[in-house]
Amino acid sequence: MLKKITAFATALIIAGTAMAQKNLPANFHMKKLGNGLEVLVIEDNSVPLVTIEICVKNGSFTEDSAYNGLSHLYEHMFFKANKAIPSQEKFLERVNELGISFNGTTSEERVNYFFTLSNKLINEGLEFMNNAIRYPLFLEQEMKNENPVVDGEFQRAESNPAFFLFQDFNRQMWGSNYVRKNAIGIHDVILSATPEKMNVIKDKYYYPNNSILVVAGDVEHNAVFEKVDKMFGDWKPCDFDPFQKWPIPEFAPLVGQSKFLTVDKNAKMPIMMMGFHGPDTRNDVKSTYAADVFSTILGLTSSEFQKTLVDGGYALQAGLGYQTCRYTGPIQLFMVPNPMKIKSFYGKLMEQVNRFDAPDYFTDEQLETAKNKLIMDDIYNKEKTSAYVHTVTFWWASASIDYYTTYNDMIKKVTRKDIAEYVDKYIKGKPSVTGLLLNPKMKESLGINSADEILK
Repeated sequence: MLKKITAFATALIIAGTAMAQKNLPANFHMKKLGNGLEVLVIEDNSVPLVTIEICVKNGSFTEDSAYNGLSHLYEHMFFKANKAIPSQEKFLERVNELGISFNGTTSEERVNYFFTLSNKLINEGLEFMNNAIRYPLFLEQEMKNENPVVDGEFQRAESNPAFFLFQDFNRQMWGSNYVRKNAIGIHDVILSATPEKMNVIKDKYYYPNNSILVVAGDVEHNAVFEKVDKMFGDWKPCDFDPFQKWPIPEFAPLVGQSKFLTVDKNAKMPIMMMGFHGPDTRNDVKSTYAADVFSTILGLTSSEFQKTLVDGGYALQAGLGYQTCRYTGPIQLFMVPNPMKIKSFYGKLMEQVNRFDAPDYFTDEQLETAKNKLIMDDIYNKEKTSAYVHTVTFWWASASIDYYTTYNDMIKKVTRKDIAEYVDKYIKGKPSVTGLLLNPKMKESLGINSADEILK
């Protein structure tokens, strides 16, 4: 018996069908199925291949401490047994039969699964994806077998001393909701996961009206829409809004200037991070463009930031980054101070931060160069369709398809005033978190016991 669709699902489907994507490139074709599944076809006949990717609005932002890392484990379990393929061995046999190259990723605000194969096998590829996304079995033994793989990811991460700095930094940045930004998860939570918990995630988020299917490559969009409708059209939508039923908590604002010290015996060089809570795509879209342009300006070798800190010998590396998110995008300064000037580095850095909104901090030429670099990077990214689709689904999850397809036009419009407003709203004089990574010998030679003794 068919499950009755509530007013929420009906309204969502009707609204989605009526909503036109106004700024799609000529080779982009979008359709929303009756069950709410968004389907994007990107036509590219340069090589006879097709990439099929499905992306779900899931990830660490949906997890509390009891589930942190299980979206990540779910991603691993996607490539296992399902209703049509009884074991991982059979799954891999089918992969070899179809000549598939496959993978998946988990981040804060999305989980995506993708594979590339011959465009002559698109029917088989769509069927393969349909069975994996809709009918996973989560066999207990297969989950146990996957633990060494997940453990390997943790070990690789922990082999880099900077990992511990990042962990400490994020705990300070996000407070009690730290897990919402911790995509790799908590190791013990993953190791103790059960099939029942996997099904909890599936029953919360794995629905067509919380997903997008992208088919990209040497295909014809109308033919793809027909195939997808036949294969995915009976996938039942959820009759609730998962983000109303399980609201994502807002991150508590930072307070004051928090400073900490991370000590790790394997650290070869000092590393410093400074972070601020930045804009997000729900509340301040305009500032997200200014953030990208300003970060790019600071990365130019001709910038005052680079000339002062790197050319001036205070740092071996210094950069500003911003991650666009639906929920509080982080602004992060990442720096490798010169060990010989580490005591004077922080003061010199703060001189730069205090000049971020100065009228003469960057030139008109640098502003235009940064814009052009962002646009050229986007053009370069489009050269390989099988990789490009991951960028598209990232923007779908953390902003929208329209945000992405109009991105270059919006970047061109960024002004000095926009950047100054962004800096004054989110960086200059705002609460921050600053962390310094040292090894024990560095700490001893500096004669310090706390971060406050050197970050002043």
